[in-house]
Amino acid sequence: MTANKTALHGFHRALNAKMTDFHGWEMPLYYTSILEEHQAVRTGAGMFDISHMGQVRVSGPGALETLNELAVSDVSNVGAGRACYTMFLNEQGGILDDVIIYRLDRQDCLVIVNCARRAGDVEWMQTHRRGAVEVRDISAGRSIVAVQGPRSGSLLEEILGVRVSGLGRFDVVAVPALGTQAWAARTGYTGSDGFELFLPDLDAQRVWTQALERGRSQDVVPAGLGARDTLRLEAGLRLYGTDMDTTTTPYDADLGWTVAINKPSFIGKEALLRQSAQGLSRRLVGFELADGPVPRHGFALLVDGRQVGRVTSGTFSPVLNKSIGMGYVEPSLARPSTTLQLIVRGKTYPVAVVKLPFWKGTSGAPAAVAQGKG
Repeated sequence: MTANKTALHGFHRALNAKMTDFHGWEMPLYYTSILEEHQAVRTGAGMFDISHMGQVRVSGPGALETLNELAVSDVSNVGAGRACYTMFLNEQGGILDDVIIYRLDRQDCLVIVNCARRAGDVEWMQTHRRGAVEVRDISAGRSIVAVQGPRSGSLLEEILGVRVSGLGRFDVVAVPALGTQAWAARTGYTGSDGFELFLPDLDAQRVWTQALERGRSQDVVPAGLGARDTLRLEAGLRLYGTDMDTTTTPYDADLGWTVAINKPSFIGKEALLRQSAQGLSRRLVGFELADGPVPRHGFALLVDGRQVGRVTSGTFSPVLNKSIGMGYVEPSLARPSTTLQLIVRGKTYPVAVVKLPFWKGTSGAPAAVAQGKG
């Protein structure tokens, strides 16, 4: 089966990027090294091609009302030029996807979905749309470029001619220099300050080229999915399909702050009300190792020899200089400073539950407010 390729694929190849398969897309894993690209985002800026993610336009009379009935958050409170991180659920309260909804105008929204969920999300939204509301997958011919790090704003202002540094977190604006179908938003998936550009393929190629040329003197580097994963983990951001899926609810994933449970209705609300009344059986936590190996997905978490949970994500944190991870444990063990044991190849290592995020960063956003995503 032939892999999907983004409009920037040739640029990645020209830079000798190490490529990898990601849900059917051939994407850059790293260019120089994951560590170098990670540090560049924390101190300068990194550019990510995330065009594998889906771009869905929801527009027409009733568009906002439709999204408000589909999403767990109160989308009706999101003003034009603003965005919100939220989730779509099934009737059982399981997470179908975590998305960001950008409100471009009164009844015109751009929904960014995970690539593995793109077709399913579009079909689901079309099934549940109101009357004349139009749900269109506009991903073809379009790209998403994320520029993340403390120097991202000055670089983009030089290239785009738009004062993006004046944007607040989760603000979105049109970019006239790139035509009528291009937007810049102060969002990201790294924990550092940064921006995401939603634009046609040809414009993405031009922006990528100019950013590389002008960024050489500003410690701006291309960065791959490897660094994107270590960065999001330091920031305590969940990855759909790894840290949460249709078997987990927002409450399980410790994302209850996204849920507007007092809204009149949304898909999955009744299931969440039942779960609230009955109590949780597990909760996602962050943990760290003072010394020890990197925790991997599926590794067991124990207390006194009894398995109490499992690891969902783990990495070595370049900023904290220690191994960190996330996983599900029994709710009584979710308090910070709780000691658990991690089993790796038959050897036991002590781990301490910590409050997320591991690294608070400079974005000014709540711990999980970001595009999750893959």
